[in-house]
Amino acid sequence: MDWLNSLLWDPSSVAHIVFLYSFVIAAGVLLGKIKVAGISLGVTFVLFMGILMGHFGFTVSTPILHFLREFGLTLFVFCIGLQVGPSFFSSFKKGGMTLNLLAVMIIVLNIAVALTIYFIANGRVELPMIVGILYGAVTNTPGLGAAQEALNQLQYTGDPIALGYACAYPLGVLGIIGSIIAIRYIFRIDFHKEEEALRHTEEDEKQKPHLMTLEVRNESIDGKRLIQVKEFLGRPFVCTRLRHEGHVSIPDQDTRFHIGDQLYMVCSEEDAEAIIAFIGRQVEVDWEHQDMPMVSRRILVTKSEINGKKLGDMHFRSTYGVTVTRVNRSGMDLFAAPNLTLQVGDRVMVVGQQDAVNGVALVLGNQLKRLDTPNIVTIFVGLFLGILVGSLPISFPGMPTPVKLGLAGGPLVVAILIGRFGYKLKLVTYTTMSANLMLREIGLVLFLASVGIDAGGQFVQTVLQGDGLLYVLWGFLITVIPLLVVGIFARGFFKVNYFILMGLIGGATTDPPALAYSNQVAGNTAPSVGYSTVYPLTMFLRILAGQMILLTMM
Repeated sequence: MDWLNSLLWDPSSVAHIVFLYSFVIAAGVLLGKIKVAGISLGVTFVLFMGILMGHFGFTVSTPILHFLREFGLTLFVFCIGLQVGPSFFSSFKKGGMTLNLLAVMIIVLNIAVALTIYFIANGRVELPMIVGILYGAVTNTPGLGAAQEALNQLQYTGDPIALGYACAYPLGVLGIIGSIIAIRYIFRIDFHKEEEALRHTEEDEKQKPHLMTLEVRNESIDGKRLIQVKEFLGRPFVCTRLRHEGHVSIPDQDTRFHIGDQLYMVCSEEDAEAIIAFIGRQVEVDWEHQDMPMVSRRILVTKSEINGKKLGDMHFRSTYGVTVTRVNRSGMDLFAAPNLTLQVGDRVMVVGQQDAVNGVALVLGNQLKRLDTPNIVTIFVGLFLGILVGSLPISFPGMPTPVKLGLAGGPLVVAILIGRFGYKLKLVTYTTMSANLMLREIGLVLFLASVGIDAGGQFVQTVLQGDGLLYVLWGFLITVIPLLVVGIFARGFFKVNYFILMGLIGGATTDPPALAYSNQVAGNTAPSVGYSTVYPLTMFLRILAGQMILLTMM
């Protein structure tokens, strides 16, 4: 029976390590799917399964456990950065600035409440444990990992901060959803009125492509060339088809407009009214049954050499006689402006004759199988640079210890930058959503299992004989107070739509269960819009906040 004893109890055995992690992760993921009152903990239950196994003495040698924990964390935050990178900077535009400001207020109040509790407790709890409670209260696992990385720099040997995280997490999830419900009843939200208000909100629609057919009525542009009309109007648009005296053609910059010509045009939503007023009136035309048949086709960019090229530099109109009307990126339609940078994974809408469209498809690639192969080079180049950036000491006046972004912050910053600007370094950053989620989830469960196994030996004693129940209460206060204060302020002062506000609260706490609840209750995509708008900045600040607190106050 020595083989069984080694498999179950030898912390340095590779078989034992794989066996233990496989059981903890599989059981945790399965149990995490169980819903109580419509709420489940998801993969976070892996943490509690790890605590359970650690409590019963199943453990792993310390160096291996630390390696798996840090590698899992690094992989997790890097994949998050790659996903949010393209939208990180654009999320600050227009209404997104207000939402991100509100999310920052929530983060600041979370920290303020946590530090207030720490000072009121007057030595009853150590600062690292308060930070662990803070991250459990806002259900932010990457921040917990970054805080542990900071403690490693400080050579901290106290109680594992994962104990505070585990105590605060369950009520943290409930507190976030409870705050969403409380705001609904405080303001007596009427879902029908919110839907109607959302339908009439044009803020998020202005940059979407608008398609229309116009008939030329303005005598001042009769006989003028297309390029001249664009200069007169001063607003960008694309004219994909022109019907003159019953004949259809694809116009170029020198095509002349005449009274009665019918134009099929694409522009941004905010420019549509001005273009209509300048050119003529909207009409209905059956473009599918004309003397010059046209096809509209979405072509997938799969060739790496196209990555980073501007749309205007491709000269599709002059070379192939086709017109690009819009580009779909990550499910969002973008207006096909000449300075729009193409990236691998983009879907380009092309209008023209069949042969010409086929020629463009050959240039762009349009081979789905190419996207099925992950870009391993980009991932490991990013991890290499992320670790390098995270290891650089940054000195600030008045701080005794230099600050490091660490194994969480460094890869996150580099991943965001690569996701947004990687094409300038000829790096193909496209990764299928399924591949990104797979790598992210593997990293997350490795991290959670390691943290749970490490903290399991002391968890029961902390809860039953120590201050565990007090940690639960403190975590609940850290969760609820900032969400209610900012939620009431956002609704009362900024008049934020309730559906958007639901997503804002979920995104500011990076809490997927809250987003799932919000989507289910709202029955529309508005909560996802609010969530995704604030999520990138929130994740970045959450990861850095714990490190800054520990490095400046310890």
